[in-house]
Amino acid sequence: MTSPVLVVAAAVVDDLDEPRVLLSARRATPASLAGRWEFPGGKVDAGETPETALHRELREELGVRVALGDEVVGPDDGVWPLTDRYVMRLWLAEVVDGVPEPLVEHDELRWLPAGQWHDVPWLDADVPIVDALVALVRDRV
Repeated sequence: MTSPVLVVAAAVVDDLDEPRVLLSARRATPASLAGRWEFPGGKVDAGETPETALHRELREELGVRVALGDEVVGPDDGVWPLTDRYVMRLWLAEVVDGVPEPLVEHDELRWLPAGQWHDVPWLDADVPIVDALVALVRDRV
């Protein structure tokens, strides 16, 4: 059995210390995912650390530089299961340079205020992460 492919993503928020707004990205491709919402990110290339890959992916997909905050640790050995072939690590992130735009793979971005983080049709695998983020923010208050 081969190891799952590691994907990294960011829960881009307005403030790392007191997140009130969450960025969601609507998939444009592939057809099976189009119209569903996700966290921006992508695969880790050979020789990259997960954090380096995430910075690269956010520059490519959104045109921004970010500061990474805490990792939102998943329930399965620290990762979030996506499919039988992919697992994800996710960090909180705050934009420090640029304005997010849907440059690659997405056709729309939406900033969701607290209390509305479930108001878009997230990819099924991302719903537990949204739940964890809601709990994380609630616990910080």
